[in-house]
Amino acid sequence: MKIAKNILKTIALLAIVFSCTNHTEASKEEDLAELNNLQEEIELIIDSGACNTNSGCDYIAFGSKACGGPKTYLVFSKSINVDLLQQKVATYNALENAFNQKWGISSDCMYLLPPTSVECIDGKCVGIYE
Repeated sequence: MKIAKNILKTIALLAIVFSCTNHTEASKEEDLAELNNLQEEIELIIDSGACNTNSGCDYIAFGSKACGGPKTYLVFSKSINVDLLQQKVATYNALENAFNQKWGISSDCMYLLPPTSVECIDGKCVGIYE
């Protein structure tokens, strides 16, 4: 009897949860807002870092062009939580790729080269493109 009551409670709770779920797809603006919010989080993580030497700097491919490849490269100090940055960038890149496909986004198909080096200038990491 106790098990039956628990099963009924679980079924009722699931019915309430699923009846409140919105099954409509997100609009383009909502998808874009999600990308923008995640980009802001990524920028805050990067901005929290500082460097003392060139070896304290690195870069990561960021974004997803519709034709493939990154939109840019983010330069950052290794003093930040690099694992968290990599996780958020990977999520952003996957979400932007899905956004591009879902909304038929087009882009230039130019291949973007990474920085040739990264340097610590005035406590901030900077990408050098030669």
